[in-house]
Amino acid sequence: MTPLLQAHGLVKSYGQTPALRGVDIEIGEGELVAVTGPSGCGKSTLLHCLAGILRADAGSVRYRDREIGTESEAARAKLRRTEFGVLFQFGQLVPELTAAENVALPLLLGGWTRREARRVALLWLGRFGVEELADVRPGAMSGGQQQRCAVARSLVSEPRVLFADEPTGALDVLTGEQVLTELMQVARLQGTAIVLVTHDARIAAYADREVALRDGAVDPTGLGLGIGS
Repeated sequence: MTPLLQAHGLVKSYGQTPALRGVDIEIGEGELVAVTGPSGCGKSTLLHCLAGILRADAGSVRYRDREIGTESEAARAKLRRTEFGVLFQFGQLVPELTAAENVALPLLLGGWTRREARRVALLWLGRFGVEELADVRPGAMSGGQQQRCAVARSLVSEPRVLFADEPTGALDVLTGEQVLTELMQVARLQGTAIVLVTHDARIAAYADREVALRDGAVDPTGLGLGIGS
């Protein structure tokens, strides 16, 4: 079966500091892959290259029949609004917008009417148990509530691939596992593949498969969580 998303020979440096050293990875339809390893090993850089947020210095990133590493920023941004979803550790909700407005944002950017975008946003807030916060701004929410809203926003366009960068890292253990379980249930129902960056072995255990990084390269021993976890 042809992978949904694949990268070969990814190299990325920040100035003189290498972050990725020839990484290969493949993601299948509906697969949950945990990218693990100690702090500074290149996990977030890999995720950002796969999602088209960053361009690799060398190597290729293919999504279906597209070489996204060579596409324009506008094309990659559109891809993240339609085919990809991105979820960060701290949610990164827009503080001036309500929960419903935050969740509706990808749809509005895609040309939806405000009325229809809000209707769908409310449905997604309901899936994560925070519909009552529809007209509340992030500053008046708990961390868990904010992250549930961020999860709803990342899935509202029903992406084929969700990139989640330490999505529970800012939450306590119980809340983090609840949010992750909810995210995975919904993603499984709609067949979304998930690339999950984590340094936490408990979170990685939810995955179908683990790709361990060490010093910017795939660790063939699979022991990427062994240091700095």
